[in-house]
Amino acid sequence: MNRPASLPSSPRADSAGRAFARSGAAAAIRVMIVDDSLTVRTIFKRMVESDPALVITGTASSAEGAIAQLADSPADVVLLDLEMPGIGGLDALPAILATPGRPQVLVVSSLTVDGAEHTLSALQMGAADTLLKPRPGGFTEDYRAQLLGKIRALGSRPADPSVQSAAPARPPAPAEPSFARPALSRRVRRPEVVAIGASTGGIHALGLMLRRLAPDFDVPLLITQHLPASFMPVFARQIETACGRPADIAADGFALTPGRILIAPGHGHIVVRRTAAGLITRISSEPAASGCMPSVDPMLASLADACEGRALGVILSGMGRDGVIGAKALVDAGGAIYAQDADSCAVWGMPGAVSRAGLASMVAPPDRLGDAVMAGAAAPAIR
Repeated sequence: MNRPASLPSSPRADSAGRAFARSGAAAAIRVMIVDDSLTVRTIFKRMVESDPALVITGTASSAEGAIAQLADSPADVVLLDLEMPGIGGLDALPAILATPGRPQVLVVSSLTVDGAEHTLSALQMGAADTLLKPRPGGFTEDYRAQLLGKIRALGSRPADPSVQSAAPARPPAPAEPSFARPALSRRVRRPEVVAIGASTGGIHALGLMLRRLAPDFDVPLLITQHLPASFMPVFARQIETACGRPADIAADGFALTPGRILIAPGHGHIVVRRTAAGLITRISSEPAASGCMPSVDPMLASLADACEGRALGVILSGMGRDGVIGAKALVDAGGAIYAQDADSCAVWGMPGAVSRAGLASMVAPPDRLGDAVMAGAAAPAIR
């Protein structure tokens, strides 16, 4: 195993065989780099080794080589290029996910249309997150901070939530709000709208959840997924395939109609307004408290006003705390929030935030959340 120079030659290890980065520290996050470019592998290796909490278990120029190495040297996080000679990263993904370390996979993808197609296919298959591969000269300090932040979030164990936040080079986020509230009512009532928020690991969870919705599901669906704007058209087609109904990228004036799916564009947040004709979308580009674009908070907060609480929010896997402010507004107005459980999340950041704040009336895996959403659609409307 290749170790950064700062590590001792005979590091201690935890019960799973993970090296400790330094005396008294938590077990290091094990990282493998898989890319057919020697230059990219070298740059990524240097970036990873600059963080004392991370340790390189190996590098590979092909998916076949990565699978062979991972069998003997498990990793917590795999940086995976999809476009490589041989079987390629996408075809090898199931085998990589099944290796002994059960690693989280961070797809390092291109900006091309084909790159978006392949990357979103990988995310749907179980890859946890994506990071755009920069052009020559783009491997900046900001890029390094973003990369290390994602690796630390994906590689953290459930018992260590401290790194499930933004990249380390950014200013620390404000303390998570703590809301004291009585036990939430579990009375089921039909929502006017179901709004779903997701980020890291959320695409796979979203697919599992949407597949539980029967063809007769007729509640409007809103989706805010953290993705680059260039990925959104491909993402919309992926959603259509997952649930067998049309999905559109939202714009100003789109009507919320039975069973229609509207997706937040990459450049703005969905907000919902009530007009004489019914509920419509507006797109806002105002900065959100979470710093995300698009953000889940404005979507949920707008539903608290437009629907007077007759709405359901679902928070799936994601890094950070986007959604907790909007969730509080919706619950205070009488709505409900469901959250994905920690065991099924790639990162229990967003759903963990609403759960710890006492806002979630249900915490469960994606398939059970889908069943609950379906049941809610069959419940009577209570005004």
